[in-house]
Amino acid sequence: MSESEQIVEERIEVEPLVDLETAKERKLEGNDHFRAGKWNDALVAYRAALNCLPKRPPKPQEEGQRKGLHDDLDEESPPRPKEDKDAEVADVSSPAVSEADKEHAQLRAVLNANIGACFVKLGDHKEVVEACSQALLDDPTYVKALERRASANEILNTWSSLTSAQEDYNTLLKLVSPSQATDIRRKLQHFKPRVEAAQKKETDEMLSKLKGLGNSILGNFGLSTDNFKFEPNGQGGYSMNFQR
Repeated sequence: MSESEQIVEERIEVEPLVDLETAKERKLEGNDHFRAGKWNDALVAYRAALNCLPKRPPKPQEEGQRKGLHDDLDEESPPRPKEDKDAEVADVSSPAVSEADKEHAQLRAVLNANIGACFVKLGDHKEVVEACSQALLDDPTYVKALERRASANEILNTWSSLTSAQEDYNTLLKLVSPSQATDIRRKLQHFKPRVEAAQKKETDEMLSKLKGLGNSILGNFGLSTDNFKFEPNGQGGYSMNFQR
C-alpha cells in the first residue's frame, strides 16, 4: 500500500458516522429526559446526538473565542431575528455550503444550547458558558444561547465573566424585541460598577500575592517591599524610591 493510500485509509477510519435522523431522535430523547428532570440522562442523549453529526469546521476567528438561564428547550432550529433576516447559521455565506451543512450547523447549535440548559439545572455555570459558546460558534445570533451564557457569566461574577456577560447583553439588544431590550438596558445600567468592583478586587488580590512573593525573596536580604515606594512622576508613570 502506498503512503497516500495509507493516509486516506487513516482519515476514513477517524471520520464520524453522519446520521442526521438518529441525531434528531437522540435530541427528542434528550428533551423527554429534560422534561422528566433527568438532567444527566438528557446530557447523554444530547451528546450522543452530537456524535451523529459532522464536526464544525474550524474558522480562524474562533481563536481566542470567549469562553440566559431559560428553562425551555429548543425543539427546532432557532428562528432568525427579524432585524437580521439575511443572517445565516455558521459560515454559510459561501455558495459552496450545502443545505445539509446548514442543517447540521443548526442542529449542532440547538444541541449545544440544550446541553447548556442541562448544566443550568445542574448548577455548573462554567459548563453552561462552554456549551453555549459552542452553540454560538455555529450560530452567533442564537438568542437563547446568548441569554444563557450571559446569565451564567453573571453568576460566576469574575472580572472576565462579567465583561463577557456585558458584551452578550449588548449583542442581545440588537436581536430581541423592544420590550426585551428595555429589560436588558435596565440590567446593563448596573453592570459598570459591578465590572469595576470585580476588576479592583482581582487586581488587589494579584498585587497582594506579588507582594507576598517579593517579601519572601527580599527577606533573604533583610528587606521587604515596604522599602520600595512608588510615586507618580507627573508623566504618566511612576518613580521608585528606596527607603530604609
